[in-house]
Amino acid sequence: MSDDIEIDTDDLERRMDGAMTALKHEFASLRTGRASATMVEPVMVDAYGQMTPINQVGTVNVPEPRMVTINVWDKGMVGKVEKAIRESGLGINPQTNGTIIMLPIPELNEERRKELTKVAAQYAEHARVAIRNVRRDGMDQIKKAKGNGMSEDDVKFWESSVQELTDKHIALVDKALESKQAEIMQV
Repeated sequence: MSDDIEIDTDDLERRMDGAMTALKHEFASLRTGRASATMVEPVMVDAYGQMTPINQVGTVNVPEPRMVTINVWDKGMVGKVEKAIRESGLGINPQTNGTIIMLPIPELNEERRKELTKVAAQYAEHARVAIRNVRRDGMDQIKKAKGNGMSEDDVKFWESSVQELTDKHIALVDKALESKQAEIMQV
């Protein structure tokens, strides 16, 4: 293997890891029937003339397995936070008690569980596509290096390295999807 032409597999791996991180974040926002502070993270509140993440207008807590509470810091913001939650598509009806907004998490029915597993599968497919795009970039780098004089042996070595990295990350996506679907279907 020549030392003068090398493919940056660390960069490719970092980018594939980024796709996995994004997938885990998307999975965390899926409601599974159990309360989680991350499920309200995507909710944006119109605070003081600009859209603000909900965790920047109040403290999000999970006091029990089926309840999320948001302790809103500014009493004037309670109505806006409540409205943002209703319009977020979470399917949760907030209950207000002073500056505390309670979000009771209802039990998921079988139909909704199946819908959520399909959504999880879509998220996983997006992650696989992102990983394959990184693989394609790596293969393009190898083709360029081949044009610049990389030997056939080196080309084969780097292609197999990039493919190995891709296969490893696709397997991680599949494992994460399987785990999330099992979690969603659990009653």
